Amino acid sequence: MSQRMIDQFMEMVCIDSESGDEKRMMEYLLSAIAKDGGTAELDAYGNLIGRFPAIGCTAKAPILLSCHGDTVKPGKGIRPKLEAGVIRSQGDTILGADDKAGIAEVLETMRLATMRPPIEIAVSRQEEVGLHGVKNLDFSKLKAKRGFLMDNDTLDTIVIGGPSYFAIDVEVQGKSAHAGMEPEKGINAIQAASRAIAALKLGRLDPGTTANVGIIEGGLIRNGVPAKCTFKAECRSADHARGASLAEEMSGIIRREVEAAGAKVTVSVDNLCRAVRIPEASWTVEVAKRGLKTVGVDAKCVFITGFTDASIYNNKGIEMAVIGIGAQHEHSTEECVAIADMEKAVKALTEMLRIAATD
Repeated sequence: MSQRMIDQFMEMVCIDSESGDEKRMMEYLLSAIAKDGGTAELDAYGNLIGRFPAIGCTAKAPILLSCHGDTVKPGKGIRPKLEAGVIRSQGDTILGADDKAGIAEVLETMRLATMRPPIEIAVSRQEEVGLHGVKNLDFSKLKAKRGFLMDNDTLDTIVIGGPSYFAIDVEVQGKSAHAGMEPEKGINAIQAASRAIAALKLGRLDPGTTANVGIIEGGLIRNGVPAKCTFKAECRSADHARGASLAEEMSGIIRREVEAAGAKVTVSVDNLCRAVRIPEASWTVEVAKRGLKTVGVDAKCVFITGFTDASIYNNKGIEMAVIGIGAQHEHSTEECVAIADMEKAVKALTEMLRIAATD
């Protein structure tokens, strides 16, 4: 089992698929699923939806297995290497185990499972940049009402919920002038933006709420008073009302401070996903725990302030628990995955499908 899965995983990570550039990856998966006895298609947004028939049972209710096909940057020209049972990149790119290890594990499970219900597979685009793929997924093509998202790192946790997430995009408009000859005639957009950022409360604001400014861009030349500056902020909270209130508060502070500096400002707020939590006693969580126990893992339920495609699925009425894939140091050039953990994930998922076929 393991060599086949390793070879496929290492082949997949060599396919460039940074967010927005997943076409080659999806084309690869269309072919791979067909070779393994399934069928697959792309929806209008470019997400992949696949199906595998039941094996060894008469269960008719399908189970959804989901992953995402995009990676973060730097994700071009990945060259994986295997050292002492661990796969990592050469150190100048990410590895792409997030989430291609999950995809490899799902495909291997399809090859190994001797008992499974009908399976639906969804591989989304643009997960890493705001869950855009799953938000545009053609849900009319899915019949499953429960399933598992293979996109958690550690095997010993099961993610049962995620926060409301608000993206806050800001454009500050000042006035250009020569910085040495007549700075008095200008309005420094960078300074106005900086004033606003300095007034924001950032970091962890309470156990379930965070805020951050992650990008600021502005100016064209050193000796010019910059007329334009943009920055991107965010806030997220386990409580939707708290998150919405914080986004409104941050927007108000930004407007007040920028205008006090004499500049104009446009603030756009996008609620990318809504907080959701499934019960610890839900079917998907119980089955996941039982499957993981067969590989010696006593998994605990966690609520994270990161977000995954499961937030959208659960809000759409498809009960999804997020299962570990064994990846470590995701979103960094030190990202890696141990073969032993990938094998455990496959064995656990195989058992989950066996339970689903008999429940």
